[in-house]
Amino acid sequence: MDLKVHINNIHGSQMAAKITGKFTIDGNEFRFNAIAFGRIGGQNIGAKISKNTEKELEKLGYDVEEVILVLQKNLLQGDLTLPEGLKKESFVDD
Repeated sequence: MDLKVHINNIHGSQMAAKITGKFTIDGNEFRFNAIAFGRIGGQNIGAKISKNTEKELEKLGYDVEEVILVLQKNLLQGDLTLPEGLKKESFVDD
């Protein structure tokens, strides 16, 4: 699955942050929200998509759970693009 993630905005800190963005699959673009947590128990991200997005993905033949897992993996691994002016150092704790 070729899923690309683009972050629109991040609010918060290295401990916890709310992320808004979009992802594309096969030229189809969808929005998502996520909460990222750090330090306590390690890095963790919970991504959510709307019911309408779930229905669209199902119509396109995708497994919604698999899409969310790939989305979360990309977010955790930093496989994403950021808006101009936002640097990973502002929210990543290395």
